[in-house]
Amino acid sequence: MNSLLSHRLDSVRPSPSMAAKQRVEGLRTAGRRVIDFTIGEPDFPTPEHITQAGVQALLSGQTRYTASAGMPALREAIAAKLSRENGLDYSPAQIVVGSGAKQVIHDALGATLNPGDEVIVPAPYWVSYPDMVALHGGRAVVVPCPPEAGFKLTAEALSRAITPRTRWLMLNTPNNPTGAVYSASELRALCEVLALHPHVWLLTDEIYEHFGYGGARHVSPLSVAPALRERALVVNGFSKAYAMTGWRVGYGAGPIELIKAIVTLLTQSTSCAASVSQVAAIAALGPDQDCVAQAARIFSERRDRMLACLATVPGFQCRPPEGAFYVFPSVQGLLGARTPEGQVLASDLDLVAYLIDAAGVACIDGSSYGMPGFLRLSFATSIEQIEAGGQAIADAVARLSLPRSLPTD
Repeated sequence: MNSLLSHRLDSVRPSPSMAAKQRVEGLRTAGRRVIDFTIGEPDFPTPEHITQAGVQALLSGQTRYTASAGMPALREAIAAKLSRENGLDYSPAQIVVGSGAKQVIHDALGATLNPGDEVIVPAPYWVSYPDMVALHGGRAVVVPCPPEAGFKLTAEALSRAITPRTRWLMLNTPNNPTGAVYSASELRALCEVLALHPHVWLLTDEIYEHFGYGGARHVSPLSVAPALRERALVVNGFSKAYAMTGWRVGYGAGPIELIKAIVTLLTQSTSCAASVSQVAAIAALGPDQDCVAQAARIFSERRDRMLACLATVPGFQCRPPEGAFYVFPSVQGLLGARTPEGQVLASDLDLVAYLIDAAGVACIDGSSYGMPGFLRLSFATSIEQIEAGGQAIADAVARLSLPRSLPTD
């Protein structure tokens, strides 16, 4: 029997982070106690004034289709936000609203990639970037960015990766999974390379912009290189800063030609983002931003606590993240360790399986982010869960027969 499915799906995986969340939910349904460090989702509710705006939208009948590009009032609010917070000048016509930032990225690639086009993806990367490129017939050119480089793409590495087929550079700062934050000087160096290659566009994913630690602050690449504005797409959304993951609202800002192409795809897929969610997003961008500052303070405290917990675990080496809400420790020192049952932990995937089985702690392997030998743990959860999970990991590692080269004190 001939397969109905497209061959294009052969190169696309389900999202590892969503698969991990599904596994956690399945284990909990079966009665297992699981401490979940997998999902990038704030554990506190959407701020009340935002929720109330959504409730009032429901009660007042704002439940119909909107313009596919998004409500004019929301696009105006986004334009004002970009000017106020990022120093970027966009008109509402240069802004598109989607059902999450993820949809905007997906449709931007769908609107621009032809078979064989290349997209430069620095690794570690958000799990969906390479698969979305493949889904639209492109080829992800993965450029490793090791810990010694701060998990950041350098100008030299970018220059070597560009070919005549390069269509986009995808840049994520603050970064998921590493928490790396590019400085203004680092961004300027990258943009100087892009300036030499006018066929290469920049997609800058700034969804974690409000979460910076230890003096690190987000800088939008276009604020240091405004000349790239005519071949760049700024992507952002409401899920992280406003704890609105389930509301599904994100946006992109870029040249009108690109925005119109994305809108065309929206008209043939979701039609528009949910009207109620858009009204709530307008409230989120209002004058009351205390909720964002409060969330940043909470995540800073949780970051410090998770780093302290993991610092006591043999085999975990963790660079302090400068942003987002993840730690990305190297666990290469534990590879080759033997479990009490005699299994050799040969990879980060083996360690992830061991931790959920032996410790009841769920995290995600670094291989899913393009960097084997690491783990991603989210600290978007309570201090109590962080401490309990850290202790459970320490206890599970203590039961391993460690490689001889690894100190145990």
